Parts: sequence; structure tokens; C-alpha cells
Amino acid sequence: MTPTPQSSALRLDEVRIAYDGGQGEHVAVDRFSLALDAGQIACLLGPSGCGKTTVLRAIAGFEPVRAGSIHLGDVLLSSPAQHLPPERRRVGMMFQEYALFPHLSAMQNVAFGLRRQPRAAQQARATELLALVGLAEAGGKFPHELSGGQQQRIALARALAPSPALLLLDEPFSNLDVDTRERLTAEVRTILKRAGQTALLVTHNKAEAQAMADRVGLMHNGRLARWDAIGR
Repeated sequence: MTPTPQSSALRLDEVRIAYDGGQGEHVAVDRFSLALDAGQIACLLGPSGCGKTTVLRAIAGFEPVRAGSIHLGDVLLSSPAQHLPPERRRVGMMFQEYALFPHLSAMQNVAFGLRRQPRAAQQARATELLALVGLAEAGGKFPHELSGGQQQRIALARALAPSPALLLLDEPFSNLDVDTRERLTAEVRTILKRAGQTALLVTHNKAEAQAMADRVGLMHNGRLARWDAIGR
């Protein structure tokens, strides 16, 4: 059962995203609606080109909507009449490429989004998150000294550092080998649950979606074909 709007951390209502081109309007996402409760992890599943990353980009504020609305809690993020800038949305993102700063240590990478806070607060939060992702002893290491899986967990810690209301994950496991991907899928779910983090993941991998998410949305041609709860 889809959560009621009153209980939803994230709500998309009849969202339409389109682009103007030489041959007229190209509709990437149409009549897209979903609701996600606080603390839930959801996944948009589908092949390349189905619109799932476009939905993520619209939630983050990188794509305007032509119809419908996007709410995070009681805050209207996007509608045809309003577009809150990405930096004001309290939405964190984790991408396929971890984009760690090579000249910064793991500790400094995690603390990067906390630059406006006092140094002691930065240090405390970064230390807390390194422990959460199981890398408490790796704070002084640089990205090239870490494995791919460790780099991914540092990227996750950095995304969690500012305490976003919502975390978006765009194919975060696609650059990893199969064994590491399977292990980290379970680890990342555990980390997000411990943090109480509301999150939305996109992937084309069905097993990954089922292992990570509380709810899975199957996308087809820019629309949400199904929105199912995963029994655990």
C-alpha cells in the first residue's frame, strides 16, 4: 500500500519532465507519482533510458518539471511555478563515480561538506561516520590507498555527513566487481538503516534492488509501472 501524503518524506505527484528538440517535445518522464516514508529505502528499477536517472535529477533540482510537483516533507521542491535550488533542498547524492578528492584524506573527504561548521564539529561528525561505515582506522588514508569498496563507503559517509533529509544513489555499485557489489549492497543497506536515512536508489540490477530496498518501483517508458513492497 502506498503511504498517504501526510506520512511521506518524499512525494512526487503526476510529474512530467520533457525537453524541446528539433522534432518537437521529447517526454522523458510522464505522470510519475510515488510516496516514500521517512527512514525507508526505495529503488527505481529499469533499463537504461527508462527515465529513472531523470527522476533522480529532478528530485535533486537538476531538472525542472513541466507538470506535477515534488515535495520533501512539507517543502515544495519543484513545480512548474517553483524550483528550489539544489543547494537548498537538503538532498544528498552519491554517484557511480565516487568523485573523492585525491589530495584529501578519507577524514577530510567526509568532512568536506561541513566546511561552514566549526573544525571540532567537523572532526566529530567525520569520526562518527567513519565508524558507521566501518572505516574508523582509515581516516588518515588517501583515496589511492583504499580499495574500490572502501572508496565507496567513504563516498557514502561524505554524502551522509550534512544529515540530508533524503539521499539519492545513482547506480552506486556499477563500478564494482560482482563479489564486492553483493557484499556492499548488504553493508550499505545496514548503514542506511542504522542512520535512519531515507534513500532512493536507481539501478538496472533486479537482485541489487531487492537486496537494498524496502520498496521497488519498476519503470517503463518514463512511467512507474509498479510500486511494490519487499517482504523481509
